[in-house]
Amino acid sequence: MSQTQFAPLKSRAVITVGGPDWRSFLQGLITQDVETLAVGELRLGAILTPQGRLLYDLFIAGIEGGALLDVEAAHREAILARLTMYRLRAKVDLAISDLSVTAAFPAGEALKISEGFLRDPRLPALGARAYGLVDVTTADEDAYDAHRLALGVPGPSDWLSDKTYPIEADFDLLNGIDFKKGCFVGQETTSRMKRRGTIKNRMLPVTFDGRPPPFGSEILTGELRAGEVLSGRDGRAMAMLRLDRIEGAALTVEGRPVAVERPDWLDVS
Repeated sequence: MSQTQFAPLKSRAVITVGGPDWRSFLQGLITQDVETLAVGELRLGAILTPQGRLLYDLFIAGIEGGALLDVEAAHREAILARLTMYRLRAKVDLAISDLSVTAAFPAGEALKISEGFLRDPRLPALGARAYGLVDVTTADEDAYDAHRLALGVPGPSDWLSDKTYPIEADFDLLNGIDFKKGCFVGQETTSRMKRRGTIKNRMLPVTFDGRPPPFGSEILTGELRAGEVLSGRDGRAMAMLRLDRIEGAALTVEGRPVAVERPDWLDVS
């Protein structure tokens, strides 16, 4: 039975959202439903371009009178500026918070969620997250990223802002898009892709021998391009793959054989 680890996620930062209109404000902007978000609940969402491409991922944590937005630290200022741009006359309070972000993992019987930890909405196996916890550290962010990659879950290092559709990054399979919530920025393209099944590319984990190829390295089937390597570590990486070129194909990267893995949660049939 694995012992629970607690890792501070220094790549993440927090924005607080409050005010009388905070729910309707976020509801029309992000991919996730916040009208039904309860205090103590955590959901995954994203901010998209009007054309439906993924700009920023975010976790939304329900708190009394508003929400916490768990975002990439490197993009927090840009996200805050974009939220402010969309605010217009809405009665919404936006502010930078100094709360830390901590991950608890792995999940399972060994993981006993303490007060203040919220279950990760993507997969139960990912564990939980907490905000403001600073006194428990037993692992680092690299160990958490290794756990996430072992589960085949893509992260922010796998997509480039404004280059990827959220469905290509598996947001629809990881509870990051609510297709019943109504309009949001980029909703038309996102819904059409899902409804028509026009999903040609997906992020999937791949395995190989040795060091990870550089980001962007081509994955080939014969002489045809089948995709590209994204973030990874020795023996394993995420990849953006063309679904019509990987089934039963002999794939290579840098001349090395590469195999596609399909986690149980990742149904792309």
